[in-house]
Amino acid sequence: MKYHNRKTTVDGIIFDSKAEAERYTELKRLETIGVIKGLELQKSYRLCKGRWENGKPFSISYRADFVYNLDGDIIVEDVKGFRTKEYQLKKKLMRAVYGIEITEVKA
Repeated sequence: MKYHNRKTTVDGIIFDSKAEAERYTELKRLETIGVIKGLELQKSYRLCKGRWENGKPFSISYRADFVYNLDGDIIVEDVKGFRTKEYQLKKKLMRAVYGIEITEVKA
């Protein structure tokens, strides 16, 4: 169990934490009433593509918890209880590579 999170299932989808599942439920409600559009889960962004290492391609990617459209703006959202150094680096790379500021939702 990573960072004391409990996997939680909603709509047949397994979420890494109860907080993430609750946020999904809220976003689905907002999508249903038309506040947001195009809700995506676990969308991956390639941040760096490198050379081959140990016979495998090396790359760094970030997987967003949620991505959606709010009034024409694309929102990339991550439910966070703990900000690891790896996450902090990927957040900076998202800004540098894509010009996207990740919206953090507290767990």
